[in-house]
Amino acid sequence: MSDRSASAADLHRRLATIASASPWFMDALHAVRSLALPDWCIGAGAVRNLVWDALHHKASPSRLADVDVAYFDAGNLSPQQDRDLLSTLQSLQPAVPWEVTNQAGVHLWFEAHFGHAVLPLLSLEDAVASWPEYATAVGLSLDPDGALKVIAPHGLDDLFGMVVRRNPARVSIATYRQRVAQKRYAERWPRVRVEAC
Repeated sequence: MSDRSASAADLHRRLATIASASPWFMDALHAVRSLALPDWCIGAGAVRNLVWDALHHKASPSRLADVDVAYFDAGNLSPQQDRDLLSTLQSLQPAVPWEVTNQAGVHLWFEAHFGHAVLPLLSLEDAVASWPEYATAVGLSLDPDGALKVIAPHGLDDLFGMVVRRNPARVSIATYRQRVAQKRYAERWPRVRVEAC
């Protein structure tokens, strides 16, 4: 086993340990698992904040604008399915700011929302790989047996290195800069390093 793969495995275990120690995050994973979706994760800012809060030894979780639930169902691209799943999650855990998106249908609305077209995504991992920053391109799900599954197509180095770096797969430089200004990463987590574009 190479040093790189050993390091990647260590970071996966470290992420699973941080997630397992968070009651709110584990409750959220259990709620989403109860939906019996074929391929899903909680990802993006929810995972990033969880890790950076732990690395900064914060006593309570940072406030989240939303908890992103991503799933992949190419057989049902109806926006109503997202709304129905959202409604179910809100009834299970009303205090959680849920957001639910079928990644198989992102190409249908992305251009109207962000100003440029994208190709259809091929899988949940393909979707996670396209998220705005490498540190944010991470998701976690919970297997039926209770094991945590990590989805990190670009690895976990940026997440644990506390580096914000643009993922050019889908995010323009202008959008990246806007996100950096809006999210105030270094202000919220002083050890975070933001790479300029």
